[in-house]
Amino acid sequence: MSAAPLARIVVEPIDEAQIRAAVDAADCGALVMFHGIVRDHDGGRGVNALDYRAHPDAERFIADCVASESERTGLRLAAVHRIGSLAIGDAALVAAAAAPHRAEAFAAIERLVERIKQEVPIWKRQHFGDGASEWVGL
Repeated sequence: MSAAPLARIVVEPIDEAQIRAAVDAADCGALVMFHGIVRDHDGGRGVNALDYRAHPDAERFIADCVASESERTGLRLAAVHRIGSLAIGDAALVAAAAAPHRAEAFAAIERLVERIKQEVPIWKRQHFGDGASEWVGL
């Protein structure tokens, strides 16, 4: 790969087409995209919305995850995480992996998403239907 992999933290809705375009290539027979979507429940409680906040260096962390996994696998990878106020159904994380074969792409996207969740300093505040809220990942 000649260009640096796409890895960003954004406030605006995620441009899924941009992420696909960042990894799409004629030599890749598989392109797997992961969409982390805000759901309406967690732990048996109704969720109305989420607020995501990020450390000022979060974009460097996500870029490190994408670049190191791309280097390790030799695959085309990209990931964008959204911060700010998100509603039910909004995409919070979109990641993509392109590979010659599907097994490689599925394995790469799973590992990349797990690394992002573990290593990128982003926290979410869940707003519940009963008016309570809680921070997750602090």
